[in-house]
Amino acid sequence: MDKPKGKIFTGQVISDKMADTIVVLLEYTSRHPKYQKIVKKHKKIYAENNLQAKIGNQVKVREVRPLSKLKRFTTLEIIK
Repeated sequence: MDKPKGKIFTGQVISDKMADTIVVLLEYTSRHPKYQKIVKKHKKIYAENNLQAKIGNQVKVREVRPLSKLKRFTTLEIIK
């Protein structure tokens, strides 16, 4: 079996108003380089909504080839 191509992320759907597209919020923590405090960071990504995910769902998305100007991810599963 081949290894799946592309990175896999888990995030929360914050918008589903576009046709066949959702906006997923990815939150992660990192350490500040100078002060060594742990800082929360976030990133919004656009993903293909082929599983009909709604606002508030936790989804798993995978990196794929560019689907449009902004979309580079597709939905793998709805976690909850």
